[in-house]
Amino acid sequence: MIRITVLGSGTSQGIPVVACDCPVCMSDNPKDNRLRSSVLVEYDDCSVSIDVGPDFRQQMLRIGQKSVEAIVVTHEHMDHIAGLDEIRAFNFRSGSNMKVYASQSVIIRLKEQYSYIFKASKYPGVPRVELIEISNSPFEIGGKLWHPIKVKHAGMDVLGFRIDDFCYVTDANYIAQAEKKKIEGSDVLILNALRDQEHHSHYSKAEAIQLGEELKVKQLFLTHISHQMGLHDEVNKKLPAKVQLAYDGQIIKLS
Repeated sequence: MIRITVLGSGTSQGIPVVACDCPVCMSDNPKDNRLRSSVLVEYDDCSVSIDVGPDFRQQMLRIGQKSVEAIVVTHEHMDHIAGLDEIRAFNFRSGSNMKVYASQSVIIRLKEQYSYIFKASKYPGVPRVELIEISNSPFEIGGKLWHPIKVKHAGMDVLGFRIDDFCYVTDANYIAQAEKKKIEGSDVLILNALRDQEHHSHYSKAEAIQLGEELKVKQLFLTHISHQMGLHDEVNKKLPAKVQLAYDGQIIKLS
C-alpha cells in the first residue's frame, strides 16, 4: 500500500497571501488555507517527502511526523527547497544523514543556497545531507522504483514522479508525449493547476483536467493552487466526478 499525505497544496505564496483580503484569503474554511506544495509518500517502513519548501517544519509538526527517510526534489525554486535546514531534527532522531535525491541543476542550487551545509569544515549542528543525483532514469528508495517524469515549467526542467500507480507532477505547463506515456493509466495523478486563467508556466484548471482525461487517469487531484482559483468548496462541486482540488492534510491511499 502507498499512503500519500498532501503536506501543502498552495502556490509559491501560499494561501492566505500576505496583505490580501480577497474572499479566499479571508476564508475560515481550513481547506482554503494552503501551504506551499509538497506531499509525503509512505510505504512499508519508508517515508519520503517530495520537496522541502519553506513550510516544511510546520507541515511536519501538523501531521506529527516522526521520521523521514529521504527527500526527493522536483526543481530548484525556493518554494520547493527553502526548508532544507529543518531536517536537523530528523538527523538527530535517526542519527543518520538525510538522503536528498535531486537533479544536477538542483544539486548546484542547493550547494549555493546552503553552502554552510557542504563546507569541508562544518559548524556543529548543521543539517547532515547525502546528495544523490538523479536524472530521467528510474531509481530506488526503500525497495520501490521511482520513475522520473520530465516536464517543462516554462523554460525550466522539472521532475515529476511515478511510484507504482501514483503520479505527482507540480510546476508544469508542458509534458512531451514520451513523458506523458509514463503517467498514462495511473490510478492517481496529483497535478498542478494554478487558476482558471492561462499562465506562462503552470497548467490552468481546464488544461489540467484535459490532460487527466487524455492520459486516462482514474482520479485527478489538482494542486499548487492560487487564491485566484476561488473558494475550495465552490470550485470542487463544479468539477467532474474524477477530479478534485487537493487540500492540505488530505490522505490518499493506494493498495
